Amino acid sequence: MSSIDSGRRRLIKGLALGTAAAALPAGAAGERLPKPPAAVSPEELAKDERFWRDVGVHYDRTSGILNLEHGYWARMAQPVRQAYFESLDKVNRQNSYYVRRDFSTDDADVRARVAAVLGAHDDEVVITRNATEGFQNLVRQYRGLGSGDAVLFADVDYPSYKPLLRWLGESRGVEIVEVTLPPRCSQDDALQRYREAFDAHPSLKLAIVTHASNQHGLVLPVAEIAAEARQRGVDVICDAAQSWGLLNFTVDELGVDWAVFNLHKWIGAPLGTGAMYLRRDTLHKVAPYPGESDPENVNAAARIHSGTVNFSARLTVPAALDFHEAVGPANKEARLRYLRSLWTSEADRMPNIEVLGGANEADWSGIASLRIRGKNSVADATSLQQRLEKDFGVFTVIRTGLASGACVRVTPQVFNTPEELGRLVDALARV
Repeated sequence: MSSIDSGRRRLIKGLALGTAAAALPAGAAGERLPKPPAAVSPEELAKDERFWRDVGVHYDRTSGILNLEHGYWARMAQPVRQAYFESLDKVNRQNSYYVRRDFSTDDADVRARVAAVLGAHDDEVVITRNATEGFQNLVRQYRGLGSGDAVLFADVDYPSYKPLLRWLGESRGVEIVEVTLPPRCSQDDALQRYREAFDAHPSLKLAIVTHASNQHGLVLPVAEIAAEARQRGVDVICDAAQSWGLLNFTVDELGVDWAVFNLHKWIGAPLGTGAMYLRRDTLHKVAPYPGESDPENVNAAARIHSGTVNFSARLTVPAALDFHEAVGPANKEARLRYLRSLWTSEADRMPNIEVLGGANEADWSGIASLRIRGKNSVADATSLQQRLEKDFGVFTVIRTGLASGACVRVTPQVFNTPEELGRLVDALARV
């Protein structure tokens, strides 16, 4: 028996257990928030299909296809969706009377709740429309960059950020330094690559470090990289757009100067909600938004000017955090890692499939990517994504920007089942 056949039999055995557990009764969505059983580790709970079915009934599912592309944004759980509709009705009914009189107080409460879950002070957090808005403002308003200075980023960073950094180089005469990481990378290897880049470029003033890569889910050792940067006088912006809700952490554990987050990804808040973190002692390094002022350097909110926002979406953020915390951040991380392992462990045995992302389990998140070995062009990745969708009914997405080439990203959600990941494995064995 081949190793692939043996591995597939182990997966099928697990699927049978998972399917049986999933058939057990579960409470109707909206009756209550999920309640994890007591005295069960996140790793044990990750395989408890009874519990995750109970979580899953709170979500609508994509019809007509197996959707394994949840890294774009998260659908709201039913209690969150209900809270959103109630907020929408309130804002629509009360209109400017509410927004001009009372919204600022409610918005401050939302910001305080976000800060508390992040482990930050209220005055260090600003609510944004998304991580990109915060990132662009931090980069454009970062003070002190000039000709001869350097800014660092990596190939695993969000592709849409890279043109902004190149613009920075062209408009201010700044050197742009790119770190290239292996397609399968350990945290130790990543840290060494950043150290080498810091040492090779003593003119560096600013580094962009991703927490969990948008392309393939690699988890970078942000705190260690930030410590190396600080020793050399380099400031750090952390892109945590994918990691909050995907991984269990607080912002102080990252040890960075600034960070940007999405609330509409793994936290499950409505679209158009994000956050930006500016450590208390760093505001003097980031200019207020043009036209704003902050003479005392104490108002983090002066670094963003969003104009009219989606008031209803912001008011729904606490409901999303309620659901997130009810399931449990550590439980979510363990579940997503487990679902990733179900398909990557099998794909790793397939001679025609290359799995990208973390080299070891410590370097993983619930996100991973793949491609056909030797086929790394955008056209190759598009062809694979289309075949998975049209021939096997499995929806994924292509990702670009890696130095090693394009790939297809797979992002299950906590309610996906082992049986569904088995469909992906069967498809990969046939492409």
